[in-house]
Amino acid sequence: MTVLLAVVDPLSGIGTMLSQPFIRNAFIASTAIALIAGLAGYFLVLRGQVFTGDALGHVAFTGALAALLFGIDLRAGLFAATVAVALLLGSLGAKGRADDVVIGSVFAWVLGLGVLFLSLFTTSGGSGNGAAGIRVLFGSIFGLDGGQAWTAVVIAAATLVVLLAIARPLLFASVDEAVATARGVPVRVLGYIFLGLVGVTAAEATQAVGALLVLGLLAAPAGAAQRLTARPYRAMALSASFALLSVWAGLTISYAVGSWPPSFSILAVATAIYVAALTWSILTTAPAWPLRDRMRARGGRAGGPNEA
Repeated sequence: MTVLLAVVDPLSGIGTMLSQPFIRNAFIASTAIALIAGLAGYFLVLRGQVFTGDALGHVAFTGALAALLFGIDLRAGLFAATVAVALLLGSLGAKGRADDVVIGSVFAWVLGLGVLFLSLFTTSGGSGNGAAGIRVLFGSIFGLDGGQAWTAVVIAAATLVVLLAIARPLLFASVDEAVATARGVPVRVLGYIFLGLVGVTAAEATQAVGALLVLGLLAAPAGAAQRLTARPYRAMALSASFALLSVWAGLTISYAVGSWPPSFSILAVATAIYVAALTWSILTTAPAWPLRDRMRARGGRAGGPNEA
């Protein structure tokens, strides 16, 4: 019935959908989450730290289960674990970047803890324990109340302000680390700050798509944006726009279909956007190069990220 109403009268269908409090809360929270995920994801892809984003998604899973096991607020475990491990990864790598071996080792250790916490949590009694574990893994964006939704907005806004404040020097450090260091850019400090912001973003995005799928919301919109343009600020705007489109369309599809979970719908849209961008870049005669590759092709000359 919902699908038929949306097809026959889209405006009425949208009005009916938005009249539901849980849908409004989902759109409020997911809009804020998408903006910060799109922008943070752009730098993750540019800096070659996508594996870090994947690891932090699983850290969010472990942190949330630890919080539930010890009877504290789930979000406290999410944020504490992701930020702490993000900073740990930064300390274990040169200039705030850990290599894949370090990330993989930490990833495996934290995931093992997550399995332990999940086993203890699901066997500790209580009919809702299994369901809570599923929500951690696959998200519960339709289950947020008004307070949780606006808390997500405040946290995302604060994260966004910090990320925009460091965007220019972080872009410079990401494109040409050696030149940025020579010009006095605090590359290692920026690496720590950025990883901390990614930790917060991963914790926030877990509420929308779950710990197992958070990488998709971080990487797919950003990857699509970098397929379409090498101009950094335009790519940032595209990445945030694609993330917004993914969550808005995904929530609408899940509400209309009913049986599709929001996390699946959101990631399906994000993947479709990436595939479309990849196809376009292959078919066009002048595909966009990632900014870092273009600078390398020029012989490593980079006077700073001045292109818009």
